[in-house]
Amino acid sequence: MLLSAALLLLWLPTAGQPKSPATDSPAVANSSTSDSVKNSAARTALPDAPSAKSEATVESSSTAIQPFSSAAIKPILERPRPTPRQQKLWYTFMVVSHSAAAFDAYSTRRAVSGNYGTEGNPLLRPFSHSNAIYAATQVSPAVMDYASRRMMTSSHPTLRRLWWVPQVAGAGFSLSAGMHNYALTQ
Repeated sequence: MLLSAALLLLWLPTAGQPKSPATDSPAVANSSTSDSVKNSAARTALPDAPSAKSEATVESSSTAIQPFSSAAIKPILERPRPTPRQQKLWYTFMVVSHSAAAFDAYSTRRAVSGNYGTEGNPLLRPFSHSNAIYAATQVSPAVMDYASRRMMTSSHPTLRRLWWVPQVAGAGFSLSAGMHNYALTQ
């Protein structure tokens, strides 16, 4: 770490003028001093700051001060807002998908504890013998709710039309898995 810091400091530019690598020879030193004298003479001929406008070119004060546009300033990125109908449907699909996941967890727990089958999802398999399966199965509907909400407010028109697909698909898979598990226990 110290070596990298030292290398970094070596490559930083110095505050003064950069040194020429061949300043050891007297011929190069004499030519560089004559160049510096020429550069300093050229610098004194240049003005230090731009000159002020003459009185003839100054604009009148009535045209110089103009009000800023009175139009409303638009934000850089406008995200479409969901309609009240879309919001109601989104909340309805959210309740249905989380309920279907809870039904799937209940039926899976019942099937596994009765030795009718095993959990097919390797991510949920560690939770299938405990009550933690109820919380673990709620992760997927939450992710689908988030994806659906982002699609609903997307600027892409196709995504806005298909915002409901993730929630309905997740609820359908959970409901079908729950029905399968329930049929095993009957």
